[in-house]
Amino acid sequence: MSLAPSRWFWGPSSRLGFALALLALIADQTHKWWMIHVYRIQEKGTVSVTPFFDLVMVWNTGISYGLFAQEGPAGQAVLIGFACVAVIVLAIWLARTPSALVAAAIGLIMGGAIGNAIDRYVYGAVADFFAFHAFGYEWYVFNIADAVIVAGVIGLLYDTLFLSHKKVSKAS
Repeated sequence: MSLAPSRWFWGPSSRLGFALALLALIADQTHKWWMIHVYRIQEKGTVSVTPFFDLVMVWNTGISYGLFAQEGPAGQAVLIGFACVAVIVLAIWLARTPSALVAAAIGLIMGGAIGNAIDRYVYGAVADFFAFHAFGYEWYVFNIADAVIVAGVIGLLYDTLFLSHKKVSKAS
């Protein structure tokens, strides 16, 4: 089965997925710009918002949890390239899914990945601000892009664990 090139990147749920990707990207980049250039979080240090939540400035040169940190331009280029390939693969998946939940989840992941890739290109690292802590435990510092990626992954897991089996059993 061969698909026309335009069908590779556009399908029944693409509008929803790309709209959510754009909204996630705008929210992420607007928030980062405001935190860095208007609020000037780097000059403030740690800002305690609640007993369990702080605003901080952390430059993440790696991927999730700071893994695979890449200080130089070559390493950053590899991470940007990986994000670009991932977004292309996700766009193809998006074009082929009829599920609104899967489309929304993929859109969120795409928007977050693009937002963090833009940071790598512009700043050489990803800007993270949100720090939760309680009872002596500290979770990793994250940003809006990270949060929408996690929300997208949760949506995909929900679909896989609770909805996909119903589609398969109806087809049997």
